Amino acid sequence: MKVAIIGGTGVYDQSLLEQPRELVVDTRFGKALLQQGFYRGREVYFLARHGVKHGVPPHRVNYRANITALKELGVEAVISTAAVGSLRQDIVPGSRVVIDQFIDFTKSRISTFFDGEGGKVVHVDFTEPYCPEIRAAMLRAGEQVGEKLIDGGCYVCAEGPRFETPAEIKMMAQWGGDVVGMTNVPEVVLAREAGLCYATICLATNYAAGISEAVLSHEEVLEEMAKGKPSLDRLLAACVEEIPEKRSCSCGDNAAHWPW
Repeated sequence: MKVAIIGGTGVYDQSLLEQPRELVVDTRFGKALLQQGFYRGREVYFLARHGVKHGVPPHRVNYRANITALKELGVEAVISTAAVGSLRQDIVPGSRVVIDQFIDFTKSRISTFFDGEGGKVVHVDFTEPYCPEIRAAMLRAGEQVGEKLIDGGCYVCAEGPRFETPAEIKMMAQWGGDVVGMTNVPEVVLAREAGLCYATICLATNYAAGISEAVLSHEEVLEEMAKGKPSLDRLLAACVEEIPEKRSCSCGDNAAHWPW
């Protein structure tokens, strides 16, 4: 399988790429800027979700263009990273969580490829939102490089770009959320609709509002991500190696509905 890494906040490049070159893929939803290279003989793509200089806020990321570009390039496996706030005291800043569920609190984003065009209505199952094979590869990679990963967690996706209020955080935790961020939806939804294997490693950079004793800032998030970037790069490289050459999961079943 061709592999892609989607880097979130603080992850704007990938040192693992050998012979990197820039690509611009022109999709029906707009352009997507990527890097293409190799890692130990395997073709790997890298896409900076917010742009290489973090110029795109979460609610304006062109998720459909990004996923369509990966689909058109023949990518089947996607590793994504996401900076998050912790909703739980036991998920301390610096923790890394391989999430397995999400709750969607976004409001204004286009979150599907299946908009009924041509009279075709498609409903996609999300009992298991994240690919079990990619999640397993992430956990094996953690063991390989000595990184402690939390197996499972519920990601709550807020609209952003503002941080959440303490009341919202309290509600999210009561509803079963473990971490909160602003980008995993609709990315995970679109990846499944496109028949891609997709999973996310969340990096807890701080406690969320009302749990944290300090006022939240984007600078704090960037500082925490910068501290963890070298070890994250090693983890991602190991994850690429652990992803199987062929998939046996059901993530690709929706490829038959892919409209283009």
